[in-house]
Amino acid sequence: MSAAAMPRRPAAVLFDCDGVLADTEALHDRIMAEEVSRLGWDISPEEGARRFRGLAWEAIAPQVEERLGPGSVPADFLPQLIARVVRALEEEAEPVHGVLAALEAITAAGIPVAVASNSSRAELATKLRRLGLTEMFRGRTFSVNDVARPKPAPDMYRAAAASCGADPQDCVVVEDSVAGARAGVAAGSRVLGFAHEASAPALRAVGAEPFFAMSALPFLLGLTPVAAG
Repeated sequence: MSAAAMPRRPAAVLFDCDGVLADTEALHDRIMAEEVSRLGWDISPEEGARRFRGLAWEAIAPQVEERLGPGSVPADFLPQLIARVVRALEEEAEPVHGVLAALEAITAAGIPVAVASNSSRAELATKLRRLGLTEMFRGRTFSVNDVARPKPAPDMYRAAAASCGADPQDCVVVEDSVAGARAGVAAGSRVLGFAHEASAPALRAVGAEPFFAMSALPFLLGLTPVAAG
């Protein structure tokens, strides 16, 4: 590809966390399924992923109550769930393959990065600490507790762009969920959808550009003339 045909470099790159920075989707799916099943809805991790992945925790309890009836979700369900997830993250969270090298290439090019996640503040801080990314994202870290509306609303990505001194329309969002991709598109950003298995059509349908390996990210951002192998 010629230099003229390369993608335009963004003013900032705004990352989701789970499934993009941290390889934690399976962990979340497992714990959520176990905790929801204890309430009486016998749900598998796979079904839980289809129903809940990409949503804020606060959006899940109403779906459970709709299924099981009013009052079926105890008041301490969410804090106990988050506490269990944080404990698991301390021991199990690992980086998505290739993302650390991609981050190094982006920051070496002088492009600021931010992270925007529907996780709680405690969860997100734990993941970044476990991955060694706390300093890289310091001052540019946004959780569900930091904005008025979680994804798929655009609030989080607008705040992330502002923290980088950039207009959302000049930023690239890197997402792996439909809810997150909707948020990036609603913010006016170009959205790259990190696709797994059969997720590419769903991401494409909401306006994301699917890609399948983090090694391709610098190329997609206009930082390298060809994608890494």
